[in-house]
Amino acid sequence: MNLYHLRYFVTLAHLEHYTKAAEILSITQPSLSHAISSLEKELGVKLFEKDGRNVVLTKCGQAFLDDVEHSLCILDSCINKLQMTGSGEGHMDIAMLPSLSTIVSRHAKDFLDSQPDKGIDFYFHTSTGLTSDILHGLKKRRYDIAFCTLQENEPLIDFVPISKQKLVLIVPKGHPLENRDSVDLAETLPYPQIMFSKESGLEPVIDKLFEDCGGRPKVAYSIGDDQIVADLVSAGFGIAIIPHMPTLNNMPVKIIEITNSTWERIFYMATLKNVYQAPIVHEFKQFIEKKNGGL
Repeated sequence: MNLYHLRYFVTLAHLEHYTKAAEILSITQPSLSHAISSLEKELGVKLFEKDGRNVVLTKCGQAFLDDVEHSLCILDSCINKLQMTGSGEGHMDIAMLPSLSTIVSRHAKDFLDSQPDKGIDFYFHTSTGLTSDILHGLKKRRYDIAFCTLQENEPLIDFVPISKQKLVLIVPKGHPLENRDSVDLAETLPYPQIMFSKESGLEPVIDKLFEDCGGRPKVAYSIGDDQIVADLVSAGFGIAIIPHMPTLNNMPVKIIEITNSTWERIFYMATLKNVYQAPIVHEFKQFIEKKNGGL
């Protein structure tokens, strides 16, 4: 079915006059008549009938008009979105760990400010706290870019470092360690702690730190998500060794430096290798790389 014929049909249906419709469409009247006849022959029904010098839709034509206009509207919308994307506009699907929301949103805002005349929309996805889930969505093309930790044995994914975090101790207000600015890890052993579960990449790291300091704390809870660990500490359920996330500065917890820990966690921007990226996605990726070139 010829797409032009469908557009001719819609124009004729609204003007109800072959000569006027042909003028609007910038084609000859015989060409318009031939297009409508071809369409009716393909469908096997009459779409128009004469009404004096004009034409009007048949019952079949009216039903067809409603569906054709709806279909053309969807098609035109899709074409417009793709044309915007091809010209460096459009939308991006960004997946990120919840602990990176402050960093990623700041980068996105800076990118928008750098291109105020472009129509750019970000769709942020933070429903999961696990890098493995995020990378699965990236490989399924649900996301354009992901911000997460490094995952080994991912040959299809390009990882670019964008941020560092060190481990700190956080305690709730009123805790005996609240007045401390630094602490040896062994000094935390007497207090119940909220630890990371085995689903988190931090679990073996923190286990090794405690093993090196010669003790093992009492585990109050095991949680996989950074933000939930921090929330439990702020509510008084225990203390925790946790990456120094920007959100901690706005929570009712005391952040204490760990004197015998030199561990750092590096966060990455992840994109699929050797796949087509829309211009706007490529530009945002380059923007992030330039901002973090010294990391």
